[in-house]
Amino acid sequence: MSALTWIASVSLAAWVCLLLGQARFWRTDIRLPPSGAPDEWPAVAVVVPARDEADVLPLSLPGLLAQRYPGRAEVFLVDDGSTDGTGELARRIASRRPPHGLPLTVTSPGEPEAGWTGKLWALRHGMALARERTGAAYLLLTDADIAHAPDSLRDLVGAASGARLDLLSQMARLRADSAWERLIVPAFVYFFAQLYPFGRVNRPRSRTAAAAGGCVLLRSEAAERAGIPESIRGAVIDDVTLARAVKRAGGGRIWLGLADGVESVRPYDRLPQLWRMVARSAYAQLGNSPLVLLGTVAGLTLVYLVPPVTALAGSPVGAAAWAVMALTYVPMLRYYRQPPWHAPALPVTAALYLLMTLDSAVRHHRGRGAAWKGRTYA
Repeated sequence: MSALTWIASVSLAAWVCLLLGQARFWRTDIRLPPSGAPDEWPAVAVVVPARDEADVLPLSLPGLLAQRYPGRAEVFLVDDGSTDGTGELARRIASRRPPHGLPLTVTSPGEPEAGWTGKLWALRHGMALARERTGAAYLLLTDADIAHAPDSLRDLVGAASGARLDLLSQMARLRADSAWERLIVPAFVYFFAQLYPFGRVNRPRSRTAAAAGGCVLLRSEAAERAGIPESIRGAVIDDVTLARAVKRAGGGRIWLGLADGVESVRPYDRLPQLWRMVARSAYAQLGNSPLVLLGTVAGLTLVYLVPPVTALAGSPVGAAAWAVMALTYVPMLRYYRQPPWHAPALPVTAALYLLMTLDSAVRHHRGRGAAWKGRTYA
């Protein structure tokens, strides 16, 4: 066996292992569990951390305030030190909400204390205020760039109540309009699902835990049991850390899937914007470990780069591995309404993600860590 065939065979074997051992990570039909209709709809507090979000609030906040929810619900927008008038804009939008719209409270916690990331500091303030004002049974933690369909809140609470979940999270459909978004965004969700297969996350006895921070419905009792957010106050990847804390605290039941009526309105028209989105937390995902980084680079090279290189060099085994890779990517492309013939280009996107991860490590070791909107975390 030639060296080329041997390397291609290892890559194909890796894909066979992924197909058989990663809980069918390529599936995109994992949507909300069947929604129930409780005898009495519980009170819900919607907490929205917002820092310099004036560009996206007009596209997201009106839909959130116009939710058709049968029970009591209130929105708390936490203005986290914005300099673009986010808080005042939110108040103006709320003044134009429909008569049945949800009430809005805009508050500001001041600068984070030592040891807290900005988002979790804002959530701490918003959650405390929500408990004091509403005594809500559920907390919907949603980002300022997330637009919700009119029945989103009702569907989320109905599904969580019917399935007796402590945490329910939907991965919002990200924008995929520009050329760079179409190249990178579907792969972002594909890679996430490969790392945290939704089917495994949703098994009560599985140790795998993950959530999508843009849309998290959290039972208040589960938050208190897990010490949220104090127990995760320094987490850079707060959504996955939150899910782990809930699942480990008394065997909390969690669920993660893709969304139909929850979408991000934040544009990423240029490569530098997408690059920063990935690079700010990629190395933190690896535990800031040089050894894990080396393993990740080797793994990405073997799984995503070896197949096309060996196939173009004439290896039928490499071509088979490339075909398997492309076929597993097609469902995600369809979910993002992209043509399936884009699937063979996945190695190009994987190479970009590899470079973003290396850049993330370089930023960390230069002391810039995870930087976001003027703040840097070690």
